[in-house]
Amino acid sequence: MKETAIYALIAEGARLGRYLADQLDGDLFLPARLAGSYGACPFDRLRDAVAENFSLYHRQIFIAAAGIVVRTIASHLESKGRDPAVVVLDQKGRHVVSLLSGHLGGANDLAREVARLTGGDAVITTATDTAGLPSIDLLCRDKGLVIANLEAVKAVNMAILAGEPVQVFDPEDRLGLRDRQVAGISVEWIREEGGWIRGRPGAWVTWRDKRPAPGQLVLHPRCLIAGVGCNRGVDSREVLALIRATLEENSIAIEGLKCLTTIDAKKDEAGLIEAAHRLGVPLIYVSPEEIRSIEVPHPSDIVKKHMGVSSVCEATAILKSRGGRLLVPKTKGRNVTLAVALEA
Repeated sequence: MKETAIYALIAEGARLGRYLADQLDGDLFLPARLAGSYGACPFDRLRDAVAENFSLYHRQIFIAAAGIVVRTIASHLESKGRDPAVVVLDQKGRHVVSLLSGHLGGANDLAREVARLTGGDAVITTATDTAGLPSIDLLCRDKGLVIANLEAVKAVNMAILAGEPVQVFDPEDRLGLRDRQVAGISVEWIREEGGWIRGRPGAWVTWRDKRPAPGQLVLHPRCLIAGVGCNRGVDSREVLALIRATLEENSIAIEGLKCLTTIDAKKDEAGLIEAAHRLGVPLIYVSPEEIRSIEVPHPSDIVKKHMGVSSVCEATAILKSRGGRLLVPKTKGRNVTLAVALEA
C-alpha cells in the first residue's frame, strides 16, 4: 500500500498530479473523464474518493482550491494524533499549503517536499515554524515517543514561543536533550520526580503509566519488549488480556510497547500475529540458537522438552532488548506466558 494519495480536478492539475505521483510514488485520483489519459484511479465525485481513501493514506495532496478541500475532508477529521497529513496546492504548484497535521502527521515536511518538486513556495502556518522555533510534538515524533495527552502540547509549545523555560523530566534521556542544546528551547532539567514544579509546562518522559499534572506533557518512549510464549492455537484475546492486565498491574504504559517477540517455531501462530496487529507493533521471531545464548531467571524443563529451549518469553524479551533490564519476569496465563524487558 502506498503512502500518498494525490487528487486533481481539471486537466492542468492532472498533469501536475501525474508528475507528483511519479516523483513521490503515490496513487493519482482523477475524475473519470481524465483518469484514462493520465493512468489514474477514476472517481465520479471527489467527496466519494476522499471518503474511501482518507484513512488509507498517511499523506493526502490536493491540487484544488483550499475551500473545496476543507469542505471535503471536514467530516473525516478525528484528532491531531490520528489525522493524515493534508497539503493543498494550486494548479501551477506555486503555493503549497500545509493544511492539516503539520507536525505529527508530517504535512509541513510534505509541503516542503512538494514545493521543491514544483519550484513553488511551501506555506507553513504553525506558530513554532513561523517563529523559527522547534515544537515539542515534532521533537517527540522524531524520537518515536508517544504523546499520552495531546491537549498538553499547546501549553509546552506556548512556553517555547514565549521564551519561557520548559521543565523536562527524562531520567533515561529518551528525548536526547541532556547533552545537547536545541536552539529556541530553554530546558529546565528536572533530576528527581519531587523537583517538578506543579502548574508549569513541561515534558515528563516515562515508560510508566502516569496521570499528568496540569500543564505536564506525558511522553512514552517505545522501549518495552514483550516476550510471549504460548500453546498451539491460542486465541489473540487471551494474549491481549494477559499483556494488558500484566502491564496495568505493574503500572507500565501499554503505549511504550515496541514489539512482541517469540520463538520462530510460532511463525504460523495466528493468535500471536493478530495480537501484535491489534497492538500496532511488530512481531519478531527469534531462532533457538539465539535463545540458547541467553541466561534467564526462570528456565523451564517443560518448555525445553517441547521447544528445545529452556525459555521463550524471558529469553526473547531480554535478547531483543539488547541486554536490557527484565521489568516483568515470566508471568503465566492459561495458554500464554509473558515477560517484559526494558530496552537498553
